[in-house]
Amino acid sequence: MKARGTLIRRFPLTETSLVVHWCTLEGGILKTVAKGARRPKSPFAGRLDLFYRCELEIHPARGGDLHLLKDLVVERPRLGLRRNYLQTLAASYFVKLVSLVAEDGTPVPELADLLDRGLDYLDREDANAKAVRHFERQLAGFLGVAEARVEAARSIEHHFGRLPRQREELMAKWL
Repeated sequence: MKARGTLIRRFPLTETSLVVHWCTLEGGILKTVAKGARRPKSPFAGRLDLFYRCELEIHPARGGDLHLLKDLVVERPRLGLRRNYLQTLAASYFVKLVSLVAEDGTPVPELADLLDRGLDYLDREDANAKAVRHFERQLAGFLGVAEARVEAARSIEHHFGRLPRQREELMAKWL
């Protein structure tokens, strides 16, 4: 299976392998295992980093939800997200917010597109409160939870539980 996705989380599985979560247009949030990715001469070396947008080749799992990552091509590394702490914090908030509302394995191209647009914006421009609120409004509108005269973040929080902790730190920087 081919897919396009943004790397949103990764952690060790074994001494040599990683579990990598992707937000994809085709499959929603997908969990993959990258066998041997932690080896020095791995074909994945340098290509599995947070916020990277990649074209993926995945072999679907026969049982369960942990698929096998066979290959990938980095399309957009989004290195601008690492230029300062605030950029990285805002990008992390966008990822955590999408993860909060998305169901694993359920294709919702609009969520993947919104995340890509948000991360691409932060890759080019400085993070700011207006961008964060715009992302939240777009997300609340897409989810159908936007309420008149209620801040989008509060509507999302009301329907999906506590907002990611990054939001509080972000907004404290701008108030």
